[in-house]
Amino acid sequence: MTENLPFIDLAVIALYLIAMVLVGVYFSRRNKSADQFTKASGRIPGWAIGLSIYATFLSSNTFLGVPGKAFGGNWNAFVFSLSMPLAAWVAAKYFVPFYRSVGEVSAYTNLEKRFGAWARTYAVACFLLTQLARMGSIFFGISLTLQALTGYSMEMIMLVTGICIIIYTVMGGIEAVIWTEVVQGILKTLGAILIIGIIVADMPGGVSKIVEIGTNDNKFGLGSLSFDFTQATFWVVLLYGFFINLNNFGMDQNYVQRYHTASSAKEASKSVWLCVWIYVPASLMFFIIGTCLYAYYQVNPDLIQGVKLQAAAELLPSTASSSEISSLASALKPEDYGDKVMPHFMVTMIPTGLVGLIVSAILSAAMSTISSGMNASATVFAEDIYKRYFKPEMTDKQNMKLLYIGTTFFGLAGMVCGIAMIGVKSILDIWWQLSGIFAGGMLGLFLLGIISKKSGNTEALAATVIGLMVIIWMSLSYLIPEEFAYLKNPLHANMIIVVGTLSIFLTGSLIAKIRKG
Repeated sequence: MTENLPFIDLAVIALYLIAMVLVGVYFSRRNKSADQFTKASGRIPGWAIGLSIYATFLSSNTFLGVPGKAFGGNWNAFVFSLSMPLAAWVAAKYFVPFYRSVGEVSAYTNLEKRFGAWARTYAVACFLLTQLARMGSIFFGISLTLQALTGYSMEMIMLVTGICIIIYTVMGGIEAVIWTEVVQGILKTLGAILIIGIIVADMPGGVSKIVEIGTNDNKFGLGSLSFDFTQATFWVVLLYGFFINLNNFGMDQNYVQRYHTASSAKEASKSVWLCVWIYVPASLMFFIIGTCLYAYYQVNPDLIQGVKLQAAAELLPSTASSSEISSLASALKPEDYGDKVMPHFMVTMIPTGLVGLIVSAILSAAMSTISSGMNASATVFAEDIYKRYFKPEMTDKQNMKLLYIGTTFFGLAGMVCGIAMIGVKSILDIWWQLSGIFAGGMLGLFLLGIISKKSGNTEALAATVIGLMVIIWMSLSYLIPEEFAYLKNPLHANMIIVVGTLSIFLTGSLIAKIRKG
């Protein structure tokens, strides 16, 4: 037992984790074939799939990273959510019917038919790297919160939560993933509403005071409207959001696999729109939480000192004196400790019992995305790597064993990535940067195959090589010595996926036009 979290809260969290494991046990009885494990035999209703996709979007990166960004800055990152309807329209009109018509459970099988085995393998590598980055950032985020609440080490927290996720995902397959995400989506939304209610109720002056402070300090801004692509302006985040959401709906196995679990293409398209109409206002709640916390601590500045001291202690060597820590803490800006504010508020201000419920909501945000990533990664590994290159003909029993092993492996690998991320400044920033790097080339190749009918293997290969060179340069040019500063990427990091995608698509289309007229 720890001193930070009362027994009743620990009991609520433990009961939640046990319940998720029991869900996996329940659905394990239905998983008699690989088709059931990966597609649920196409028997999931559209509304459940929509809530599942919403729960995958609304990860612990949103639950923890978004309030931290809003606390330290403004609502600029909300523009990401505003880009979703346009990406959803493209997905519902073109991507969903396409995947339903080809019938392949993997999102990447068609790339081999279109351009050759190399294209499929490249896209799979990008996807798996993206999933490891996503799972790692989420493991890190949830352990950061629970460490502040319980006092346990981040590594121990990742291990316990990871084992629970692995058990119910391995046993229950995609059906367990979807139905637990339905519950988790509802739970995390109620958790956000509860946090807002607690802050407002304890805030002198209530909502009007929060609005006053937020307005005076420009906490509601969506970013500059100038066409400056070197900063995180409104347009940079909008472009980033559109391309990353296009990748999510069109190329990400987490979402494509769900299209196959629906009873029809129409139900699958409905699920995409349901996700969007729930996610946009739900994500806004987390920006409201960040602004509420900012206003709350502006009115109660003495209460924030513990957060600043903790952030300063983590930035300094373990041998640093208390005076050195205090000196650095006084110099820190809100953006330097934003991710730590909500865990601190939960420890100090939320009543016993409710903390357990809110932690369960944050856990659900983490578990839904991680379990989805594990299942999708195992499916892609089985379909696009093992069965493609090593053993094409497999019995259903062998296939199931492979999926079980793959799911477990990617769960453990996600934990390792989470441990490697310990110490990063912003969960949301690190995830956005890594996803932009890995997703850019994958989306560009996919769009080339879908839109440019004249492009063949040669054009696609040339375009991908050029696009990869552009992505690598944009990602690593900060390492170039200052005397060659003119060779550095001048654009904001969020532009990597935009420029990388367009480089591949436009280069491939241009080469095809020149070669074939």
